[in-house]
Amino acid sequence: MSLLKRIERGSGQAEVREAKSAPSPSPIRVKSPESQRRRAPNTAQRDAFKDLKERIQDKLVAELDPAMDISRTDEVRRTIQDMYEQILTQENIILSRSERERLFEGIVAEILGFGPLEILLADESVSEIMVNGPEKVYIERKGKLTLSKVSFENNEHVLKVIDRIVSPLGRRIDESSPLVDARLPDGSRVNAIIPPLALNGPTLTIRKFEKDPLTIDDLVRFGSMSSETAEFLRACVIARLNIIVSGGTGSGKTTLLNVLSSFIPEDERIITVENAAELQLRQEHVVTLESRPPNIEGKGEVTIRDLVINTLRMRPDRVVVGECRGGETLDMLQAMNTGHDGSLTTAHANSPRDMLSRLETMCLMAGMDLPVRAIREQIASAVDMIVQQARLRDGSRKVTHCTEVQGMEGDVIVMSDIFVFEQQGIENGKIIGRLKPTGIRPKFYDRIEAAGLSLPPNIFGVTVRY
Repeated sequence: MSLLKRIERGSGQAEVREAKSAPSPSPIRVKSPESQRRRAPNTAQRDAFKDLKERIQDKLVAELDPAMDISRTDEVRRTIQDMYEQILTQENIILSRSERERLFEGIVAEILGFGPLEILLADESVSEIMVNGPEKVYIERKGKLTLSKVSFENNEHVLKVIDRIVSPLGRRIDESSPLVDARLPDGSRVNAIIPPLALNGPTLTIRKFEKDPLTIDDLVRFGSMSSETAEFLRACVIARLNIIVSGGTGSGKTTLLNVLSSFIPEDERIITVENAAELQLRQEHVVTLESRPPNIEGKGEVTIRDLVINTLRMRPDRVVVGECRGGETLDMLQAMNTGHDGSLTTAHANSPRDMLSRLETMCLMAGMDLPVRAIREQIASAVDMIVQQARLRDGSRKVTHCTEVQGMEGDVIVMSDIFVFEQQGIENGKIIGRLKPTGIRPKFYDRIEAAGLSLPPNIFGVTVRY
């Protein structure tokens, strides 16, 4: 894509959307003279800086070669910097070093990146970005939400950034399709919703991914799980047990799924199925599939369920589904029951027992008139273990349960907790606790031994006497 097209992409549609969806003008509020005098200098300075930035940016866009390859970021950046210095010299604009750098970075972010979001995307301490209209941009740090100092110029500015994110993925956002799921080049998850559905203006939510994917050692160091649990989960994945990671929104399910997937041996063929490709598997033999929304005519949709069914024809050793939300759950369970052992997926639930109820409900969403007992038998036969992840009140994310699915007794699925998080207290606002073994040795331990793996008995809290 040429540089000029990238800069102008979405601007025409954005103007139409802005005109149609702009909220009615708010009533004029008269401020006291004292308040106006107090705010005037800052406002005037901010407006002058904004006008200067727009003027220099427009001049740069007019002078840049439209055919320039923007994928060569370093070269384009040097070209922009040379022209930027020339414009400042020609117009005799005097700025301090910090102002000059801030203005340059802002212009580069608008031309090559995602505008005001660039500074937040570069901040590794920020885990989530929430744009609630042009003036309110919230961020999450260490599980806590705060209002950032970043802002957009207006609704159109937010729409341009959203369009710049979704367009390279072949997706669109407009009045006929006012919400979209997408991803950034680094795999970070993006959701956008615009007026008329979003009354506060275009709303954008970005869940950032670590530049270096987290490892099991990182999770142990952060206190998300114990070293014994980490060793146990590694053995379960290598032994090809079917595992479901459950938890609430933002609890860290995808991160844990990514870590568990890293234990899959290099010599196995892995196929991942996701709505927006987020998993960062390091193995070489990985095939990544991504669902597709319908086009402007309402045709061409490819759902997660379609991809799961197709996956079974692609000779997978492992099937990893980013998240089960509906009818694809039934196909996933059947895959687990028909020779595709070692499959991994995530789903939303508040506890392992709730996860079983959710699985039943999602299987019924497939539209097949199956008796509940038949579905439960499928679940009990297919799923070996549920790993429950939770975000606690202090913002920390921890594994709270590792629960074995043992089978059926009558009409009830029997479960057994292998590890359970035990809260011991609160210190300086932080929850203190540990994921402790229950003393129960899982029934599937024979499969771990059959895979040539051995775990010390004390991992499960079993005392060995000699």
